[in-house]
Amino acid sequence: MEINLNIKPNLQIRSFYLFFVIVSIQIGVGIMGVPRIIFEASGRDAWISVILAFLYIVLLLSVMFLILKPYDNADIFGIQIDIFGNWIGKLLGTIYIAYFVLNLFTVLITYIEVVTIFIFPDLNNFFMAILLVALILYSTIGGIRVIIGVCFLFFILSHWLVLLLAQPIWEMDWSHFQPMFQSSLTELLEGARQTAYTFSGIELLFLLYPFVQNKKSVKLPVYLGALWSALLVMAATVVVTGFFTPEEIKAREWSVLGLYKIQSFSFVERFDYIVVAEWMMVTLPNMILCSWAVIYGIKRLYKIPQKTTLYVLVSLLAIASIFTKEHYVIQALINFSAKLGFWIIYIYPFLLLILVYVKKRIFQNKGAVNHEK
Repeated sequence: MEINLNIKPNLQIRSFYLFFVIVSIQIGVGIMGVPRIIFEASGRDAWISVILAFLYIVLLLSVMFLILKPYDNADIFGIQIDIFGNWIGKLLGTIYIAYFVLNLFTVLITYIEVVTIFIFPDLNNFFMAILLVALILYSTIGGIRVIIGVCFLFFILSHWLVLLLAQPIWEMDWSHFQPMFQSSLTELLEGARQTAYTFSGIELLFLLYPFVQNKKSVKLPVYLGALWSALLVMAATVVVTGFFTPEEIKAREWSVLGLYKIQSFSFVERFDYIVVAEWMMVTLPNMILCSWAVIYGIKRLYKIPQKTTLYVLVSLLAIASIFTKEHYVIQALINFSAKLGFWIIYIYPFLLLILVYVKKRIFQNKGAVNHEK
């Protein structure tokens, strides 16, 4: 397998679009409930945990760029084979793919659960899964540039939801934040760790990097995308903390959706119905990107055509959704995905960076010795 890729011009994308990709992959179903999880860990200082999480994300992105820098045009699959050899490299690549499959499935079944709870209590999981995987199939089969276009379009069409937080912000009780700075460093770090599932997705940079045309300008949109995602999570966390009492926060599984549930207009009584339906535009790009990562990775490692993998993938997703109706099963899968992602996304790149530069130094020393001879 080639380490460095030669991407055709018609498959390349501008670095500008990475901003929308990063936001689309990070903001999905996780943001609907993460304020409650952070609050349970760090209390009224939950907003500080979000800041700490963002600073770690910036550090992690810098590490990822350092890993990619020694290579001309490589992705994570090529880098791992270059560092670990063919067998171990493919094994690690397969773990990466399995993680994307798991993450995709948790987003799918979580959104189906939200629709079931808020709109259609008697909804058949399989029927809803068929509708969603059909959209995933239609978008993913168009290729990477179509997927990027979907991310851009749905970013524009879904961000009006932020404006609807005006009423909860107006009715916030700022005394909920007092006294401030009472949480210990351990609690703040635990709160930051609880954002791992929500902020996951930046590892997609390892796959998309070879497709970027102007790599010299790739950093700014990536950092800005991570910043925008952090600001959205920060806004959700602050509004939830200020609007609800601590008891109400702990009692609400989907605390952010609860902010929309209190709103009503003369022309619609339950505005949260519209919000949940609109949230499909938030979650769909997330699922499409994960689907592309899976089929791209399998083609890179095992030379299986992307269409074949995609048809099998969406079929398995639809069938598996039948057996994941219970909330405790869904939550267990999310927890497992968060724990696996914590090691793959937030810890492993630091180890990989060390190995990349150790190998680089060894080859430089060998080259110097051969030159002297």
